[in-house]
Amino acid sequence: MEQSPCMETIQVVLDKQLLLAADRAARRTKRNRSALIRDALREHLRSMEIRVQEERDREGYAKYAGSQVPLWEAEAVWPAE
Repeated sequence: MEQSPCMETIQVVLDKQLLLAADRAARRTKRNRSALIRDALREHLRSMEIRVQEERDREGYAKYAGSQVPLWEAEAVWPAE
């Protein structure tokens, strides 16, 4: 298999059960093991970044706790039917 010049070969240690599960998932999704692991890692990193952003937002909103509701928040309220 020819490797792209922007790819690096690494060694990852997995327990046998995880390796078997990864191989089954790779076959099921018609990808090789490396592609499956790359995609899973990308998704995990994306999920971690979202959690960091959400925590930053929570901290920002917590600064307003107990104070008056910001004026822009009234704009976000659904109209009464």
